[in-house]
Amino acid sequence: MEHPVFGDPGTGRKPSYLMVNVGTWGKNKKQLHRFFGWKSVSVEMGVPFSVRAEDCFLCETETAGSVSVSAEDAAAHSEWMSDAGEIRWNLKIEKVIPFHVGYGAGMLFRHLQAFEMFWHAEGMKSRFMGEITLDGECYVTDPDTCYGYADKNWGRNFTTPWVWLSSNDLTSEITGERLADSVFDIGGGRPVVMGIALPRKLLSDFHSEGKDYEFNFSKFWTFTRTKFHCHETDTAVIWHVEQSPLSGKMIADITCRKQDMLLIRYEAPTGEKRHTRLGTEETGRERSHSIAAENWLIASMRSMSGANTANLTRRGRIGERD
Repeated sequence: MEHPVFGDPGTGRKPSYLMVNVGTWGKNKKQLHRFFGWKSVSVEMGVPFSVRAEDCFLCETETAGSVSVSAEDAAAHSEWMSDAGEIRWNLKIEKVIPFHVGYGAGMLFRHLQAFEMFWHAEGMKSRFMGEITLDGECYVTDPDTCYGYADKNWGRNFTTPWVWLSSNDLTSEITGERLADSVFDIGGGRPVVMGIALPRKLLSDFHSEGKDYEFNFSKFWTFTRTKFHCHETDTAVIWHVEQSPLSGKMIADITCRKQDMLLIRYEAPTGEKRHTRLGTEETGRERSHSIAAENWLIASMRSMSGANTANLTRRGRIGERD
């Protein structure tokens, strides 16, 4: 198709386009969208993966592009689901620590399309190097302080509810030293497997200074049990997550300030806008109490941002005790 096709659930028309979604959280937060018809898109599905649409490009090791939306166009085109603004970026990517969710994202289950939505986090800790220019202001990303993240979701539809919490900016509460080889990642919600919805299921991994503590419901032999809930106040969104396999337990309490959050806007493959209250934040605070084997692992975090944004800085704490 030469031009992007937007969804219309009323007529049954499904969307067909490539959307580039970029932006920033916090003060002056915004999300900017750019759409391409498939005649303008080149995708390499093999290894190495890459996708290109005019000046927008993404592969495993770099990304570059631009999005510009005028205030007049943003107001006139509600189907773009975009704010007004301009952003350009040119970044190198180094994916340092992965979270491999297991056989559920393997070749057999992908071939069977067993899951309605798949997830793979090749870079739950990633280093980004380069520049981002947002509305005329240039930001230089330092690989050691950008605290980047890179993952992939794919499939036929998005899970709802959708949970994603992660940080790799961690400091020991005992020694005061930064933990350069630590990150945690929590994701999931209500996965649909072979047409059957599995309520309140999460996958998570806590990589602590080289050692992984995994809490994964899809690895049924670990007997991982999960409880989580979320509620809102006038000023915050508050999460509580508990996961307990046979070998340990993880408890996380997360508070996100609404003033820093951004409600993500996009269409599902069906053309529906399923997530009208899907919020993300760049400056949250988390306290996570994790027990694995014989060790208590205590963490707190201050960020749940994605990687390709104008503000990549994270702040947080983590500690450990016997």
